[in-house]
Amino acid sequence: MRNFRELEVWKDARKLVKEVYILSKLLPESEKFGLISQINRCVVSIPANIAEGSAKYSQKDFVRFLQISLGSAYELESHLILCGDLEFVSNEKISEIIRKTQVLQKRIASLIKYNNSKH
Repeated sequence: MRNFRELEVWKDARKLVKEVYILSKLLPESEKFGLISQINRCVVSIPANIAEGSAKYSQKDFVRFLQISLGSAYELESHLILCGDLEFVSNEKISEIIRKTQVLQKRIASLIKYNNSKH
């Protein structure tokens, strides 16, 4: 079992949650049950799955939850791109959060690769 609070990738995911929630407040009210809901759910899923996977005893189970977390990060990126396409928020704001999301994706993927190499 691991202490998820000590994982830098989990700490970075927490920071991303805050930034995305701030961004989602800028989206039109008409998207409350659409993109806003989708974006908030998938961004929260990233640190949540890292934490849940940390409670697993096997490397294989931990990696499976990291993969779910990574999938949520890619889902988030797709939703953010759509927000840009729909011109809901400035491309500058979207681009910065997409960049941070991509950095997090790489870090999660590296953690998956590292844990897969341990067995």
